[in-house]
Amino acid sequence: MPDRARAEAFVALVEAARFIEAMEQFYHPHASMQDNQQEPRRGLDQLIANERATMAMFPRMETDKVTDLLVDGDKVMIRWRFTFTPAEGPPVIMEELTLQRWEGDRIAEERFFYDPRQLRPPAAN
Repeated sequence: MPDRARAEAFVALVEAARFIEAMEQFYHPHASMQDNQQEPRRGLDQLIANERATMAMFPRMETDKVTDLLVDGDKVMIRWRFTFTPAEGPPVIMEELTLQRWEGDRIAEERFFYDPRQLRPPAAN
């Protein structure tokens, strides 16, 4: 179960755009991630591959300073706000909540909750 300092250390890496490093240091090898009701992705190698693919689509990814971080036992909830900037086209701003379940000092399960309309071009919303 994480303490607040451990969760804050994870957040700090994400805020610094050190996404792969955050995954390597904080996720269990068998970790899973799930977006809304989609099928979860499983295993750290797959999670890192997916993150690298996202980073390739968005050469610039920024994370706003986290102001909402809750730690309760083995659960951590974070409110994120990201700006994803593609090589061409307007940036995508995405706000989401993530609920994590930790095993020891590593994230075992992570689920993201967000409005998928945020991912559409502004004119399509």
